[in-house]
Amino acid sequence: MKSIQHLVHYNVVHLKQGLDLLRDLSDADFVAVQPPVYTSSVGEHLRHILEHYVCFLEGVSNGQIDYDARRRDTRISGDREFASSTIRDINIDLQNLNPANAQLDIMMAGTKEDDDGSPWSESTVKRELQYLQAHTIHHYALIALIVRVQGITPHDEFGVAPSTLRHHLRRTEVAG
Repeated sequence: MKSIQHLVHYNVVHLKQGLDLLRDLSDADFVAVQPPVYTSSVGEHLRHILEHYVCFLEGVSNGQIDYDARRRDTRISGDREFASSTIRDINIDLQNLNPANAQLDIMMAGTKEDDDGSPWSESTVKRELQYLQAHTIHHYALIALIVRVQGITPHDEFGVAPSTLRHHLRRTEVAG
């Protein structure tokens, strides 16, 4: 079975992109909303991302990850320093993850209603790391739009999937 360390590395790299962006934002930019253009702040998107990682890390040890059990900790969405600290802690925990690709049971409701009878799905550590990376990039793309509206330019790779980056690189190489 292949090691999960390359996926851990990619998740850490993407989370570090979030740290870099946080350094470029003011506290006001971090919590700003501008309805109807965007109704969730950078901080709220980042909290959502980070709490998925927290659920993952807490659940790996017992074999059950409940993504619906997020704490919704407003300190993450309201305090850039706390959010930065949370990212650093998650990165440390990811890098200390046992390299086994253990089987997991996953819970994530698929409806707006309380879904207490929702079945647990089967997954693996590797698959959940792939999910977390894609989920992070997806929300980073939304964050990139928000900060552009605020007049801030994120790094070129922020919120762009690795496959898209490779595609752009190949197109550039062919054109060049």
